[in-house]
Parts: sequence; C-alpha cells; structure tokens
Amino acid sequence: MKAARVKTPRRPALRKPTPPGPKDPVGVYCRVRPLSRPDQECCIEVINESTVQIHPPDGYKIFRNGEYRETQYSFKEVFGTRVAQKELFDVVAKPLVEDLIRGKNGLLFTYGVTGSGKTHTMTGSPGDGGLLPRCLAMIFNSIGPFQAKRFVFKLDDKNGVDVQCEVDALLERQKRDAMPVPKTPSGKRQIDPEFADMINVQDHCKAEEVDEDNVYSVFVSYIEIYNNYIYDLLEETPFDLIKPKPPQSKILREDQNHNMYVTGCTEVEVKSTEEAFEVFWKGQKKRRIANTQLNRESSRSHGVFIIKLAQAPLDADGDNVLQEKEQITLSQLSLVDLAGSERTNRTKAEGSRLREAGNINQSLMTLRTCIEVLRENQMCGTNKMVPYRDSKLTHLFKNYFDGEGKVRMIVCVNPKAEDYEESLQVMRFAEMTQEVEVARPVDRPLCGLTPGRRFRNQAFREELARKLEIRGGPINGETEEQSALELLLPSFPPLPSCELLDINDDQTLPKLIEVLEERHKLRQKLSEEFSKNVLTFKTILRELDSNVMSKENCLQGKLSEKEKIITGQKAEIERLEKKSKTLEYKIEILEKTATIYEEDKRHLQQELESKSQKLQRQASDKRRLEARLQGMVAETTMKWEKECERRVAAKQLEMQNKLWVKDEKLKQLKAIVTEPKSEKPERPSRERDREKAIQRSISPPPVPNAPPVRLRHRRSRSAGERWVDHKPPSNLPTDTVMQPHVPHAITVAAASEKALAKCDKYMLTHQELASDGEIETKLIKGDVFKTRGGGQAVQFTEIETLKQESPTGRKRRSSPSSADPPEDAANAEWTDVETRCSVAVEMRAGSALGPGYQHHAQPKRRKP
Repeated sequence: MKAARVKTPRRPALRKPTPPGPKDPVGVYCRVRPLSRPDQECCIEVINESTVQIHPPDGYKIFRNGEYRETQYSFKEVFGTRVAQKELFDVVAKPLVEDLIRGKNGLLFTYGVTGSGKTHTMTGSPGDGGLLPRCLAMIFNSIGPFQAKRFVFKLDDKNGVDVQCEVDALLERQKRDAMPVPKTPSGKRQIDPEFADMINVQDHCKAEEVDEDNVYSVFVSYIEIYNNYIYDLLEETPFDLIKPKPPQSKILREDQNHNMYVTGCTEVEVKSTEEAFEVFWKGQKKRRIANTQLNRESSRSHGVFIIKLAQAPLDADGDNVLQEKEQITLSQLSLVDLAGSERTNRTKAEGSRLREAGNINQSLMTLRTCIEVLRENQMCGTNKMVPYRDSKLTHLFKNYFDGEGKVRMIVCVNPKAEDYEESLQVMRFAEMTQEVEVARPVDRPLCGLTPGRRFRNQAFREELARKLEIRGGPINGETEEQSALELLLPSFPPLPSCELLDINDDQTLPKLIEVLEERHKLRQKLSEEFSKNVLTFKTILRELDSNVMSKENCLQGKLSEKEKIITGQKAEIERLEKKSKTLEYKIEILEKTATIYEEDKRHLQQELESKSQKLQRQASDKRRLEARLQGMVAETTMKWEKECERRVAAKQLEMQNKLWVKDEKLKQLKAIVTEPKSEKPERPSRERDREKAIQRSISPPPVPNAPPVRLRHRRSRSAGERWVDHKPPSNLPTDTVMQPHVPHAITVAAASEKALAKCDKYMLTHQELASDGEIETKLIKGDVFKTRGGGQAVQFTEIETLKQESPTGRKRRSSPSSADPPEDAANAEWTDVETRCSVAVEMRAGSALGPGYQHHAQPKRRKP
C-alpha cells in the first residue's frame, strides 16, 4: 500500500496577508548560580522574585575613579542560588511541552557568559536532571499509551512527514530487525549508568490535556554550530585508523512553508525517555568542549537538541491511523545550549581557542543585533531588514521570531566579581530582549470525528469478549471450532460396522438404521438449540445496540450542551476581544500621543541644549574678545607711553641744545665785551683769517676744490627682486644721509594680500628708541609664499639695523699745543668760532661734555 505523504500544517503553503493577531513578549528568566567558594566577592544580589541588583566590586570602584553605581534589572521571574531544577522546569519548560503536545512550536535557549551554569541548567547533573531530560520524561509520560508503532510515521528529507499503513510499517520493522547492527538504540537495553541518575525523575509530570483519539511518534535530532558551521552529532561515520574522515558540515534550507531546516540531519524515532536520552548522550560525547582559564569544561559550540512530535487522529472506528494528510500535525521543540561569551584577555586563549572564541562572540553579537532590529521595528514602526543570515544560529531560528511558536530565554549569571562587566552586558541584552514581541501561534484545526472513539471501541470489544465467554467460551475462532467438535463427537452414538459379509445378513442394516435415526434425533436437538442460541445472541445484540444508541443519544445531548457552552464562551471571547481591541486602539492612540509629546520634548531639549551651547560660545567669545581688547589696550598704552617718553626726551634734548648754544653765544659776547680796547685791532682780511684759522685749528682744513657731496643711498642686497616696502605711518623721518632704498618696490602703509600676491619679498621698516635715547631703525625682511588655502604668508629671514649716534670724544681746543701770547687769545677763539660756524654742528643727545665737532657738509663757498 502506498504511503500518504503529508506536510506540517503550521503554515499555509502560500503566505497571504493576514491581520495582525495577538502577540506575546519573549519570556526572559534569570538564574543566579551559587559561588564556587564562600570567600569570593559577590556583585549580584536577588532583590525579589523578579528583580536583581548588580553593583560594581571594590576593585572596579578604585579602577573607575571611585564611581559607585548600583543597577537593577527586571525579568519575568528570577531564580536564586538555591532553586531546584524541578521548580525551574515547572515555570519555564513545562508550558512549552504542553504546547508541543497541542501541536505548537517552542524555542528555549540558555544565554550567559562562560562558566555561568548554562549546560548544567539544560542537561543537569547526576541525581538532578536538567530541563532536557525532564522535557523528555513529561512527553513520554503524557503520550505513552497513545504512541503509534514504529515506522507508522516516517520523516522525509524535506522537513515533512509521511504516514504509512500498518502493513508498510510492519515491513519497515522487519527490515530493521533484519539489520545486523540497529541504527537506533533499543528501548529494552540496559540503561547506561553514566546518565541513569539524570533521567530517574520521580515526579512523573504529565500534560493535563492530551487528545486520546490521536496517535503520536517522537523524533529527536542533535546538531552543533561550531565556527559558524553546522555538524550532525548523531551521524554515523565509518571508523578508519589510516585516513580518518572529518565530519561534513550540513546546509540550511527553506522548505515550501518557508521554515528553516538542516538537510541530511539524522532524526531518530524514540519510544521512551531512556532511549531518547541515550541518543542525546551519544551526541553529547561528540560535542566540542575545551579547558580554558575560566571553565574546565567550556562549550566551544552551540548545541541544539530538536524534539519533533508527529500526531494524527484515528479513523472513525478508532482502530487505525487516519490516512488523510491534512489531519497530520508536526510540532517541534528546540532546546539550545549556547556557548558562553568570553573575553580573550581573561581566558588566555590562543590559536584554535582564540578563533573559536571569536566565532562564538560574533554569533552572539549577531543574535543581539537581530533582537535590537526586531525591537526597533516593533517600537518605532520601522521596516528594517533583520540580519538573520549573518549567522547560522539566527538563520536557523528565524521562524520562531517571525511567529512560529513561543520563545523563552534563561539568562544564567555568575555573581562573582571577576565577571562584573560581562554580566552587565548580559543583563542589558536580556532586559532588552523581553521587549520583543512574537506572534502567538494559532491552534490546530479539529478533525471533525466523534471524540472518545478509541475508548468506546475498546469498551465494545471488551464487552463482546465477556459476553461470548459467558455464552460459549472464548472468542477465538479456532478454539471455538475445536470445542464444538469436542462437544458434538462424544454425544453421537458410534457407527456400527457397515460391511455385509453374507447376503442373508439381517442385523447389520437394522443396527445401522437405528444408529442413524439416533444421530438424526440428536442433530435435530442440536439445530433447535443452535436456533435458540442464535435468537439469544440476536437479543443480546439488540440490547447492545439499544444501549449504544442510548449512550450515543446521551453523548449527543451532552455534546449539544457543551456546544452551547462553547458558543456562549465564544460569544464572550468575541466580546472580550472586541473590548480588548478597543482598549488596544486606545492604548495605541495614547502611545502615539506620548510618542509625539516625547518627540516634542526631545526636540525642545535639543533646541534648549543648542541655545545654551550657543550662549556659552557667545560668552566665551565675549570673554576672549574682552581679553584681546584688554591686551590691545595695554599694548597701545605701552606703545604711546614709550612714544611720549621718546618725544619728551627728544624735546628736552632740543631745548638743552638751544640753551647750550645761547650760553656759548653769551660767553663769546662776554669775552668780546670784556676785551681791553687800548688800540683798535685791524680786522684781517678773510684770506688771513682763513690762513690763521688753518694754522690755529686742529681740525682738518676744508678742501677748496672738493666736489659737492651727493646723498648716498644704501643699496639693498636684494635690489633685483620685487619687494613690498611696508612703512607704517607712525615712523618718523630720520633725515640721515644713508637711507634704505629698494628699487621697483611697492610702498604700502599696511600689508595687504593684493600687494603680497604681486611680490616675492617683504620688508618692514620698524623704529624704536634705543637705550641711549637715539632712534634705532630695523629693516625686517622675509619671503612671500602661497598657502594651501589660496592666501599669502610671510616667512621672516633676516633683520638689518640702522642706528644714528654722535661721537663721544672730548671737547677740542681752538689753539695749538704751543703757547700763544695772551693778547692773541681772543682773536684765536673768535677765528675758531667763525671757522666752525661755516660747517654743520651736531651734538650727541644726552652728552654732558659739550659739543663734538664733525664735518658733515661742505664749507660755504665765497663769492668771487
């Protein structure tokens, strides 16, 4: 008989846009493991049944400049260090197993840093089984009497399930029994003592509502995600000592219902808790673990144990599986033991361990990114693409976050102080995860057959067997036939010998006739008794039919009452749903209003911050400008003070010179007036005066035929280049013979970019008062070059200093070294004064020794 191939009815083949249904948040639970030593410092404290508090340790406070900040995180429920595995299972995993039996999917995973107790929570320890063995025990305790025979359900390689009739399933079982080495462990085999204590669960937990008219089969598979590759832990690889074959990675595919599955993964049908856990333990031994600085047995891969439950209803007679593929359901529960996040500077990982840690952290970071994007899309109404494909872990379970079942997470934390920063990150991610909502899975459709048909058929068979035993023995056909022959043969008289040896024999035939007549009478009696028994049996059947009809009528009445109750409850549910939708609509409006107000508040805060920053900038600019103006005022004040001092000194020098000249004239006049006038001196001619002056004076005589003196211009060393001659208007003219002169120069009073762009040299004329009171002129030279911004800049290269000073020699005498007669003294002094008055006289500023004479010009020419 050909097997009927079916698909899981979790989703329709074509996805149609459906109105958004109710959603449930991701259930996040926190479990705190006990400290390994009592003297360890603790940084996590359980406040109440839903809140934990984490505070930085003492070393962290010192390291962070004394900052002390306690943070509280809230979860759906918090389990302390003394919580039992059964209590954790009843709260977290038991509802997922009940949903699995009802045909819904579920995902449960443990998350935390390395060494926080994730594997202990999932697997357990000897004598204290974890969530996984307790889930298996609850499944088989619930569906144990209703399991289908092996190979009635058969999984295909495209994430579907086939249902076979009893004959095909029997052939499959015979073929399996004929194999020399069975692929699946036998349920009758003795339990391995290594894990016997883990599955010895004494509470016998069962699901409350199990459909008794269905048959069930359980399939398990075990995979690991290592370095972002998927490996089958149940795959049988041939053992080769010479050339061992490495395990092959598996590929993720999408079935026709858009659900993700692992192709080529080994899926084993199991019939008991012991058999299922033996399969898990077989794969657990192949899982990659390693010894690190933080954990002696650290999981280096993500372990995923998948439990698939196939169920189908019985036919109307309650004997065989219904061969309708639309009525077959395949539900799935995934138990995930994530590898712990770790910091390589603490684990001291190197080589392959370092690469493993990097891949583990990368996959966990991808999971966190997917959760953040889902949260942002749901809270902000955006439609960003969730990066499921960035990691095999998130790609495998994307259907759960898209609405394929419940999602629950257990956050395992270690309260020791060394894990403070890692625990802080884990707490933040976990608290954010519970803000993500997942669509609630829909209930599976009813099959439409009469409920209770399995037990009704069993009761009918038992009653029929009892009646038949009372009336005529057991119901087995062969036994019945044998007992009837045994009863009939002794009651008939034995037949005499029928052989006629003589023609005159008259005894044989009469005896034979007599025996046959007796047999005929007995036959008539038996036929009458048989007729009576038939009538009695028909009466019994009528009574059974009437009883069945009355029971059916009673059940129909009860069913109608139940239907009325269900109709009323549906009406109440519809009313409540409408009310809930109205409240949700109001909540949505309030949330939108609150969002608008928050947005306005955020904008106003940003505007306030920008205004305050602008005011701060303006105040700082104002302070900077005030400081600059104060500096400029101080500099200008100092400059004008120096200028005033210089001008006062120059004026004082000028007045002293005038006073000295007047004093000299008065002395000469006094000498002339006081000279004796015995005889009138004869005024010599100018030639005699000149000759006498030449003889009496120690100054060099003027050259009579000397050429006129030309004003000499000091030639600059860079006279052949284009210059900018910057002469500030505050400079004073020096009126000296030597003047700086640069040909082809652009003379400016203030430096400008336009003038600098035309030249390649720059000269600044700067004047200042020297220490001796004279004006000192400095020529500051530099090169002009272009900047990257398109402007002009000057780099100063040298400074030339021009200084004017008077000789500091002593006052010269007018008479020669030889003694002259006293009477010629006045004439000699007059002649000397007259001679000196024919040239320029200059006195050094500030000199107290009298004038110093020096020829700076040509003597006056005489008229012809």
